[in-house]
Amino acid sequence: MIDTTFNTENQLRIINLYGNKLKGNVPPSLTNCIYLEFLDLGNNELNDTFPSWLGGLSDLKILSLRSNKLHGPTSDSRMDNLFAMSLLQIRVIDLSSNGFSGDLPMSFFENFQAMKITGENSGTQEYVAEASSGYANNLIVIKKGQDLELPQVLTTYMIIDLSRNRFEGYLPSIIGDLVGLRSLNLSHNCLEGHIPTSFHQLSVLESLDLSSNKIGGEIPQQLASLTFLVVLNLCHNHLAGYIPKGKQFDTFDNSSYQGNDGLYGLPLSKDCGGDDGVRQATTPVELDDDEEEEEEGDLISWQAVLMGFGCGLVIGLSIIYIMFSTHYPAWFPGWS
Repeated sequence: MIDTTFNTENQLRIINLYGNKLKGNVPPSLTNCIYLEFLDLGNNELNDTFPSWLGGLSDLKILSLRSNKLHGPTSDSRMDNLFAMSLLQIRVIDLSSNGFSGDLPMSFFENFQAMKITGENSGTQEYVAEASSGYANNLIVIKKGQDLELPQVLTTYMIIDLSRNRFEGYLPSIIGDLVGLRSLNLSHNCLEGHIPTSFHQLSVLESLDLSSNKIGGEIPQQLASLTFLVVLNLCHNHLAGYIPKGKQFDTFDNSSYQGNDGLYGLPLSKDCGGDDGVRQATTPVELDDDEEEEEEGDLISWQAVLMGFGCGLVIGLSIIYIMFSTHYPAWFPGWS
């Protein structure tokens, strides 16, 4: 358990308790840390509902609760307005590998104000809690499916990771407003619907992972404009149609699209689409032994019939020729 009670006079800017096998609830006294910018409680055994009461932390920029036993909906109508205040400055939110459920929290995306500004327009580059030298403000995030440690986090490096939960519903088009977003991971949930075309507005997006959901429809051609996109994972959904071409999409291989039977075109192999993106003919179905024998028998029968017909035709024509050439011989019945 986190036995510490945080008093109202503390000036903590960083709390990093990552990977300490902590159990129990997230301590409500964290609301007293009004100067807090960096909160990492990841990779513990905390068993609690979503701490929406963190809403009083208006300076919070990094929130990581990944890899715990947290559960239930992240939205609480009684606390949504309060919690929205703590989202205004958020640069990184990582709730991955928990048991959160319900629809994706629309209030989150609506209130990520700092993510609505690209790095180029947000002023000089700074690090989160940079002045607090001597304190551990390194952050563990997932990139390309592996843990990556960031010694410091730039205020312009913006991440949303809600993967490996039980979120349902549709991908909200409002995510397209978060133009400063660098990494978006919503994989391993129960999301459905289509990929919003508004995602093409995420002009500095470097990593997009929507794998292992129930997302259908086509991949919007507009996404080919994402020139910073390095990692794309759309595997194991219900996507269909042609894969977009051009720019970054020409660099992705089969591993970005596996488990979508309706997709075709490059870079998929020829059994899904040819070199020119045209569907190939279906491979003939193999026959079992009985079917082969039956088919061969039918073929032989028809061959015999045709051979008999051919022989009979030749003989008949020969007889007619002899009859006319000999002026109807007497040995042919009925003629004399």
